[in-house]
Amino acid sequence: MRQGLAAAAAAYLIWGLFPIYWRLLQSVPAAQIMAHRIIWCLLFVALWLGLREGFGWLRSLSPRLLAMLATSAALISANWWLYIWAVNAGHVVETSLGYFINPLVSVLMGVLILRERLNAAQWLAVGVAATGVLWLTWQGGRPPWIALALALSFGGYGLIRKLAVVPAVQGLAIESGLLFVPAATFLLWSEAAGSGGFGHHGPHVDVLLVAGGLVTALPLVLFAIGARRIPLSMIGILQYLAPTLQLACGVLLFDEPFTRTQALGFGCIWLALGIYAIDGLARARRRRG
Repeated sequence: MRQGLAAAAAAYLIWGLFPIYWRLLQSVPAAQIMAHRIIWCLLFVALWLGLREGFGWLRSLSPRLLAMLATSAALISANWWLYIWAVNAGHVVETSLGYFINPLVSVLMGVLILRERLNAAQWLAVGVAATGVLWLTWQGGRPPWIALALALSFGGYGLIRKLAVVPAVQGLAIESGLLFVPAATFLLWSEAAGSGGFGHHGPHVDVLLVAGGLVTALPLVLFAIGARRIPLSMIGILQYLAPTLQLACGVLLFDEPFTRTQALGFGCIWLALGIYAIDGLARARRRRG
């Protein structure tokens, strides 16, 4: 269990420090960073799977599963692009809000799409979180669209991956493979148009673009290892480590403002997550009992 906890915590730590990594690539357009991330991620994941288990599992893929993974690939690529763009445009605090909201968006998707039922504590958590979002909308004069788009795209991705029965790393390989041709075509077009980033901003940028595939695949592998060895309730608590670190990066490293108004809105989200987490731990104890 200790190894599983360390692996899961390391995954969320890497995800939480992503703003630092993508900010180092600020000279490259977000869409190109995303395309490089897809291409190099596929190569690293394919190498991992090839060394560990081969590719015989590809024969079991059905057209329905491929269609589901094509949809999840579209959602995660949109999520990656928006996140990278937002980080490099100075919206790290709002991106962290998106990943704080995401667990509760997933709960709502479960209710609306999978017909799952919520207990009183879970409905209270959703209501408190909605209050926080409405407060931020009212005070800011607009909805926190970056946060909401990140939460909805990642929530939709999680929903499809829940329904598509495929291991996490293999699923990432298929998604990256489906996106490979569009990503490579876009990068070649950018290069032909004179706006390509690879090879034009120094070797350190090229190394970071290539390593972007590794930092995409590595935390997912660590998460898959951890999820098999520790309780789901512990995963539920650890997931808040990533947006907490992202918020700290935005405020402490990148000097983004965090006003009293934002603190009240975030406070509602944190209260909602606390209610949801406590309820989840209580239900896990009852099941063990």
